[in-house]
Amino acid sequence: MTPRPHEASNAPRELFLVSFLILFFELAAIRWFAGTVVFLTFFTNVVLLACFLGMSVGLLAARRAQSLVRATLPIAVLTFAAAVAMNIVYTDWAESLTVSLGNQQGLPRVIYFGAEYRPLDPSRWVIPMWAIAGTFFGLIALAFVGLGQVMGRAFEAIPDRVRAYSVDVAGSLTGIAAFALASWLELPPTVWFVPIVALILYFAGWRNPLQLAAAAGLYAFVTVGSHWLTTHGQQVFWSPYYKVAYEPGVQSISTNDIGHQQMQPVARRGPAYALPHLLNRDAGGAPFEEVMIIGAGSGNDLAAALRYGAKHVDAVEIDPRIQALGRRFHPEQPYSDPRVSPHLDDGRSFARRTEAKYDLAIYALVDSLVLHSGYSSLRLENFLFTREAFEDVKRTLKPDGVFAMYNYYRHSFVVGRLGQLAEQTFGTKPIVISLPYKERIASGDDFNQGFTLLLAGSDSKRLQAIRARFEKEQNFWLSPVPALSEPRNGFGKDAPPGPGEWLRVAPSRLIVSHTPLAPVDDWPQLYLREREIPWTPIGQGMLTMALIALAILFAFAPARLARPNWQMFFLGAGFMLLETKGVVHMALLFGSTWIVNSVVFFAILVMILAANLYVARFRPSRLSVFYALLVAGLLVNALVPMNVFLSLAPFWRTAASSLVVFVPVFFAGVIFASVFRESREPDRDFGWNVAGIIVGGLSESLSLIIGFNYLLLVAAGYYLLSALLRPR
Repeated sequence: MTPRPHEASNAPRELFLVSFLILFFELAAIRWFAGTVVFLTFFTNVVLLACFLGMSVGLLAARRAQSLVRATLPIAVLTFAAAVAMNIVYTDWAESLTVSLGNQQGLPRVIYFGAEYRPLDPSRWVIPMWAIAGTFFGLIALAFVGLGQVMGRAFEAIPDRVRAYSVDVAGSLTGIAAFALASWLELPPTVWFVPIVALILYFAGWRNPLQLAAAAGLYAFVTVGSHWLTTHGQQVFWSPYYKVAYEPGVQSISTNDIGHQQMQPVARRGPAYALPHLLNRDAGGAPFEEVMIIGAGSGNDLAAALRYGAKHVDAVEIDPRIQALGRRFHPEQPYSDPRVSPHLDDGRSFARRTEAKYDLAIYALVDSLVLHSGYSSLRLENFLFTREAFEDVKRTLKPDGVFAMYNYYRHSFVVGRLGQLAEQTFGTKPIVISLPYKERIASGDDFNQGFTLLLAGSDSKRLQAIRARFEKEQNFWLSPVPALSEPRNGFGKDAPPGPGEWLRVAPSRLIVSHTPLAPVDDWPQLYLREREIPWTPIGQGMLTMALIALAILFAFAPARLARPNWQMFFLGAGFMLLETKGVVHMALLFGSTWIVNSVVFFAILVMILAANLYVARFRPSRLSVFYALLVAGLLVNALVPMNVFLSLAPFWRTAASSLVVFVPVFFAGVIFASVFRESREPDRDFGWNVAGIIVGGLSESLSLIIGFNYLLLVAAGYYLLSALLRPR
């Protein structure tokens, strides 16, 4: 296909705009669908891989005479309408519909918070999560096919392939920067989709009535999903992480349509938040004066600490909107207290960097309900629950300090895993308390609906005093209404007389039938029972996506499948794993915040741009040297434990991490740009590269078995295959 002269002259602009559009649309889709389609928040790489699939198919179909971009808006309308319909059905048919992620009330292979509230019931209509994920995977992919075709035609119209690829990277860089700005400003999707709809109309045709109608329809469904699909009276915000809905009447906060937290007047309705303080007080301990709270949220834990004598509290919360709601609406206004120092930060990063020492460190109902990026299966809090993270907390404690963590942990194997981690870290068994009281918590038990508190410390006199009081008097009696009967809260064999029900508080025996897998920084999987890829729902979802991808490829580009470019394919697969490991590595070292993720993605693209400039200037011909350097870099990165980087001083940690993460990206970029420079069919070759990215994205699930470091060995294998299968 030979481009017309005017097409060639406009191609750089077209390529820049479509690259910007695809990247910006991809990031917007990841956020919007996670906040609209229930539980898709835990599978956001479904959206990411769907975008890559659509782009790949469009590139491979670039030479088709039919303009596929004209179908982009109509397909997008159908896709976003399906998301809105799914939300309405799930919300309004709550008594008859269940979305299945496996038996979350039995012994699931992996836990998804929020999925346990609608148990599997034969009288209900059960929709498996793989069917939902597969449906939206296919629809989103189809919506990106036309944009991929535009990109492929623009590539074909620019004879200088390295220049074309540089323009593509520049457009992607601009897209990341623009979406990062939108996230920082907490702009809603109704703002994000203005440039998206406008640019799609630019490519599909402004004057076409069908396109204009579809654009209006898409924007309408975006608006409904962004603001109107919540219970009447809720205020909706879009933080950099979630769709946050606040209901003033009950002061509750939901994130991505899953209940998250409720502001409580601790003096009247928050006995669980006060429990560590009450146990310490009534065992004769002085108040916890210096307190660190990780997961401070809207302020309940702050209010309890202040009420019971804290002189200073470091309140760490990662989400700015949730913290802002607590500042404004919490009935006890703990964030306004001069004794509180708020920190917008990742909890693990703060605990590692702080020089302060604390009497009490708290993990306060830490459950993020969102993945830290679209590139991995990690949730924001995963790196808080590893052996190395507990060591970080231990370092922050005074000699007599106490570490408290509490939550509705859902399943006993999680409690057993945390108990063993605490014992290994602090050298003594933790005190484990369940509300309502349970005599024993066994790691093989089914669903545990209770609130569980674990108290740990190394030779802490406070903890020893609490143990001694329990041994002497067996129980601590807690009133659900502390303000009415707080003086009677305390130890004793029998419940105090008087009105109201009393909660029995006593240590539970933690029974671990076998040594549980200890989460570590390389395998931070608190909610996964074994080192495996669970068939339900992850394995089913992977198979479903693979079959849908093949079907779409055969439908749009069957001829291109007959002549695969395996070198470009495996370059894409390897690069996806390289990028995934880079994001995880930097999140561990510098925090799992959206800012860190944005900077890492931006830096990776800058390294690719630098590789392009190197190729354009020096035109390397012997790629074997760069393959050798790349594989050597991957092996070093895979074999050096991540805690080695954590032990370095801040400057050297940054320098060493940048070296092992970004230098291999440069070598990979040089290889790709050198191969792409000689391409006679850039649309086909780039399409096969993006197809390989999809395989690399699916391969990320191997981290559930082998950990993140050894993912780089898989990446090295893909790069070696690309070298062996290069065209002769």
